[in-house]
Amino acid sequence: MDTIPGIPAFPPVPDGFAGRLERLRELVDASLVPLEPLLLAGEREALEAALPAARARMREEGFWLPQLPVEHGGQGLGLFLHGLVSEQLGRSLLGHLACNCQAPDAGNMEVLIEHGSGEQQARFLAPLLAGRARSAFAMTEPGQAGSNPLLLETRAVRDGGDYVIDGHKWFTTGADGAAFLIVMAVTDPQAPPHRAASQILVPVETPGVRLLRNIPVMGEAGWGPFSHGELLLEGVRVPVGNRLGGEGEGFRIAQQRLGPGRIHHCMRWLGICARAFELMLDRARRRALAPGRVLADEGVVQAWLADSRAEIDAARLLVLATAARIEREGQKPARDAVSMIKFHVAGVLQRVLDRAVQVHGALGMSDDTPLAFWFRHERAARIYDGPDEVHRAALARRLLADPS
Repeated sequence: MDTIPGIPAFPPVPDGFAGRLERLRELVDASLVPLEPLLLAGEREALEAALPAARARMREEGFWLPQLPVEHGGQGLGLFLHGLVSEQLGRSLLGHLACNCQAPDAGNMEVLIEHGSGEQQARFLAPLLAGRARSAFAMTEPGQAGSNPLLLETRAVRDGGDYVIDGHKWFTTGADGAAFLIVMAVTDPQAPPHRAASQILVPVETPGVRLLRNIPVMGEAGWGPFSHGELLLEGVRVPVGNRLGGEGEGFRIAQQRLGPGRIHHCMRWLGICARAFELMLDRARRRALAPGRVLADEGVVQAWLADSRAEIDAARLLVLATAARIEREGQKPARDAVSMIKFHVAGVLQRVLDRAVQVHGALGMSDDTPLAFWFRHERAARIYDGPDEVHRAALARRLLADPS
């Protein structure tokens, strides 16, 4: 079938896949949403006791590791189909964790599959796939602009058959309780910036690795997979065999995970938008303002609902079209679209959450709904994986340089 320029060609959806998505939505609502109050109340032990049963249910139903190849225990879904799954999982605070496709573990799994040696896969990948361990990706540093991964102060110096690593990392998601880190460190300061750094596997029990704190995010420090750690690496010695890929390939490996990772993020954000919209709609219908009058009768609330619905649906089509293009043509031809979805969907997410909080009033500021949690944590959507301003500027430069 011919394709029309500018009109996305979506890949075919397998028979029965719509039914699978509906089943996943049912599982999220029945098994995960009821556990959210434990997370919101900070009841860590109770949540950790309840999660294994929910994860086992997802595994039994065939939703475990949706993004990974079948030979690694996954469901073998391409980027487009996994995006649809990620959207459903995003409706719950616990969705991705329950299916073992949460960040940063999902990206770390993909890196280990693509670049890990047999020994590295046996030691580090296998426990991740089984859900027995978590990991973290330590790149961002407090003294350098996180928007530029070429600016790193952390050093890994060769000493015989080892690297000795010294550096200061922060906002390392999930470092609290992680079994190992993938550390971005400069291994050749004299090399060109794109060839200076490597990625190195570092078990957290290695002497010299210190988790200084879980960084409070708008007043909430978090724990485990819901935390962002500040780390100090002092004289950390690991074998050279812990390096992923060749020396100096750290930046290239990091770039490989970013395009697909942004699809995952954006579809998760759209799942959050969908849940926030459902809560906003229900609140508008039920909240009485006066005898015989509810919030839904207010024109401004009606406008918020209409704008939210239009923005969510438009953003969803843009992300799915981008996923389809990456599958069809690869990451580089789709880089303009990837930049667009990053800043556009992050903006839609913030606006929808803001409206939902406003419709809920004081309830929206509390942790009696997931809205305040999302409002705190997902404000970072406009910052991580490159600030919106960086993506806008890069897109504009490419558009201006295009002679067509």
